[in-house]
Amino acid sequence: MELLQLKYFQTVAYTEHISKAAKQLNIAQPSLSLTIKRLEDELGTTLFDRKGRNIRLSSTGKILLKHVNKIFTEIENAKMEIQSQDQDNSSTIKISISNPRFLKGLISEYITRYPNTKIQQGIGVKSEILTSLKKGDIDLGIACPPITDEAIASCVLVDEDIVLVLPLNHKLAAKSEILLSEVANESFISLANHKEYISFTTELCQKAGFTPNNIFEVDGDLLLEIIKLDQGVALLPISVCKKFNLHYIKIADMDSAFTVGLSWSNDKILSSTVRNFRDFIISYFKENDEKFKVE
Repeated sequence: MELLQLKYFQTVAYTEHISKAAKQLNIAQPSLSLTIKRLEDELGTTLFDRKGRNIRLSSTGKILLKHVNKIFTEIENAKMEIQSQDQDNSSTIKISISNPRFLKGLISEYITRYPNTKIQQGIGVKSEILTSLKKGDIDLGIACPPITDEAIASCVLVDEDIVLVLPLNHKLAAKSEILLSEVANESFISLANHKEYISFTTELCQKAGFTPNNIFEVDGDLLLEIIKLDQGVALLPISVCKKFNLHYIKIADMDSAFTVGLSWSNDKILSSTVRNFRDFIISYFKENDEKFKVE
């Protein structure tokens, strides 16, 4: 028994006329009659009482029609549920980032423009983001430095300047630029739970000839508080300094740009919503590039 047979049967049942049903189904009348005969043979019963050109459902035909109607109703329900699920999925964006600040400002602007968008955002280190992209668990990932993998497409969002932050009453505070080696003996305050960033700033110091003496490893809020207490210096992104009005000095002797990248899987088909969000992120960083540069 096939759905096509049942659809033919249903149409004949409601038209009570083979030729009218054939025309409605856009098939030849003999073909339709043969399909109904085969269905009757399969079920071992007569589904229609024939009276000349007109036909009427038999008692067994009425039983079958009741169930056939339920079958096609359930099929339509399934279609509607699938379409609804697809629409829901297509409007949901799954993104993982290595630092929440990458979406601050950007996310509110996007949701204002596209209020029906649903975003599921996670936090992870670069290796975790790469794994999630490969498994298809997320659509997009933002990491530093950008992910490089043959299965992943990446683009640079921004090369953000990293500067030296210190209290206003610090002995070096009056300088506009500084050699990083000048603070080799200072106590450093570093961000906790930011593996890639800590690795980057440590490498900067090592290029300047020293290993930083990290006396504090704290989250962002505590870091700002400790800096204001004159407990040490810190290497921070310029956008953070501007946001919290921190006193900073440009690093003069080396390239201290921290590269932020956006990534997605080469194999995963991105929904139009995800593609739109991806393009929005790229445009947002391009339009706000000055936020990430020393003036």
